[in-house]
Amino acid sequence: MPKFFSVENNQYDIIIVGGGIVGLASAYKINLKYPDKKILVLEKEKQVAAHQTGHNSGVIHSGLYYKPGSYKAKNCVDGRRELVAFAKEHKIPHDICGKVVVATDVSELAHMNKVFNNGIANGVEGIEKIDAKRIKEIEPHCVGIEGLWVPCTGIIDYADVSKKYAELIRAIFPQSKVLCEHEVTGFEQHEGHTHVITNKGNFTGTHIITCAGLQSDRIAKKEGAKINTAIVGFRGDYYDLSDKGLSKVRNLIYPVPNPKYPFLGVHFTRMIHGGTECGPNAVFVFKREGYGKTDFSLRDTAEALSFGGTWKFFAKNMKFGWDEYRGAFSKSFFLKRLQKLVPDLEMDDLKPGRAGVRAMALAPQGEMIDDFKIEWNGNAIHVLNAPSPAATSSLAIGTAIEGMATTHFNLQ
Repeated sequence: MPKFFSVENNQYDIIIVGGGIVGLASAYKINLKYPDKKILVLEKEKQVAAHQTGHNSGVIHSGLYYKPGSYKAKNCVDGRRELVAFAKEHKIPHDICGKVVVATDVSELAHMNKVFNNGIANGVEGIEKIDAKRIKEIEPHCVGIEGLWVPCTGIIDYADVSKKYAELIRAIFPQSKVLCEHEVTGFEQHEGHTHVITNKGNFTGTHIITCAGLQSDRIAKKEGAKINTAIVGFRGDYYDLSDKGLSKVRNLIYPVPNPKYPFLGVHFTRMIHGGTECGPNAVFVFKREGYGKTDFSLRDTAEALSFGGTWKFFAKNMKFGWDEYRGAFSKSFFLKRLQKLVPDLEMDDLKPGRAGVRAMALAPQGEMIDDFKIEWNGNAIHVLNAPSPAATSSLAIGTAIEGMATTHFNLQ
């Protein structure tokens, strides 16, 4: 039997659905501004940061790639600076080690220059163009004709950051709660409040914020929002450098992204707790929260393939999709892609690593929603799209959501 609590104990000013890094940062920032507000964060898994937050590469992004003036650009740069200060204050392990973006062919130079100009426009500190010799000085095994040095890029564990947000909410604001293993299954709208139904009882919220990541479209629709986008999952597979291969990469090495495709390409990332990851690729998943290559959900697959935008996206990116699938099932093909950056990498330098699934929001015409998308409806705010660099930007996004809540919820 589900456990139901007293009505008084289950009344909250704001209920946030989703205990990933954005949901927790939003709760933290709202409570900092309004310390007397009673806020509840509901997470369906056994711990916070269980999906996208805990499965990403742990890069503190600089703000290099994003269109000047976009929410991604502003929130990434501001959020990065705030995140680093937060990590220092709370002694969260991190390292501002810098990264190189490497062009291996003349055809990549025009887009590399565009990326550089974006970085300058976005206020990325210290970015500079470098030649082949300088690339070698930074990463001795990397080969390129030109590149970018981005010294303010770093590494961290975003699960550690999320746990610290949750810890601070519980410690500083004892009236607020972060509850795990509470899966939201529905909403009942009433005059002036909403009943949030979970597998462990009902909670009453004056206002609702949803930050449900891979389930964001479903949760928003359940709450009553009218949206025309859909979440489609893409799995990213990683290899780890073996003990033999570890010496071939010092920190972070990225390719110049192909402007025709929606992902950054396979790259090398040193991890804050040890080791170096290589990847990820990006393959359509048949289960939204499926981290194995053969994971399957009939519901997830049917929903994704019944959305017209999915097929239009496939049609626009057919060659890209085929290459990504080859990389998922062929270690030699994956290695060949990595060798563009580190030519002396060998098969036994790689060992199987983990996987993550990213939530891609698609429009009906098949376009990837390329910016953060946050909308409000009545007494609710919905985070409908928060892809990378959302983890880096989490404190800035939290501030933005606090501002929206102040305005639309008339908080005081």
